[in-house]
Amino acid sequence: MATVTRETGIVRYARIRQKLPREIVLLRGTGCKWRRCRFCDYHLDASADTEANYRLNKQVLSYVTGRYGILEVINSGSFTDLDENTMQAIIDTCREHDIRQAHIEFHWMDRLKVAPLKERFARSGIELWTKMGVETFDIPFRKSYLDKGIDTPSSSPAPEDIACYADEINLLMGLPGQSTESMLEDVKIGLSLFKRVCVNVMTANSAPIQPDQRVILKCRAFVLPAYQDNPRVDILADNSDWGLGDELPSGEVARTES
Repeated sequence: MATVTRETGIVRYARIRQKLPREIVLLRGTGCKWRRCRFCDYHLDASADTEANYRLNKQVLSYVTGRYGILEVINSGSFTDLDENTMQAIIDTCREHDIRQAHIEFHWMDRLKVAPLKERFARSGIELWTKMGVETFDIPFRKSYLDKGIDTPSSSPAPEDIACYADEINLLMGLPGQSTESMLEDVKIGLSLFKRVCVNVMTANSAPIQPDQRVILKCRAFVLPAYQDNPRVDILADNSDWGLGDELPSGEVARTES
């Protein structure tokens, strides 16, 4: 399978000013190793050229100022998809700008690598929060329909099991088959076990599963209003709400902001 590479003509640095103010960077790695989620095509932002990835990521990290003391790193996959030089550059950037808290994403298959990574960041005085894409706690739906890669034929982790590794979770809403009750239940479980919850409203992409506008209307009417003022719940009504991923002239990775 060919690797699709998106170059620097998309926004890879932004600032989140609401709720938990922080800087956020979209880095590039070799791509999600699972690549079977039936709702996702983010793994297309990838390259097998680790040297090129590092050069790009180093440029993106150069925009970080440390103004909020918190940095979130996403890379269309798991942190294990980033090269070693990039991982060290993240730590070096945090140290240079006195950033004491960093957030990074991981896939369930990499859960045993979470503790060593937290220890590595801690040695540099950085508290690392790990975020995992759960999408929903409805196990049959997640397993059979979404093919998320968390569940095996013989076992499925309970929310408490996931909380042993993840500080934060991503939830996905607006999918065919979801109900108002199931979406509200997902947020309720998330807030009971995790430090933060990020609610993502499904956006159409090239994956097999596409958003259901009827479900999205229910989400916007009953779920988002219930949590829009909760400081522990981030809401992405559109996947570009944080300013990442929008197209820019080739060679640029950020917009100039005040």
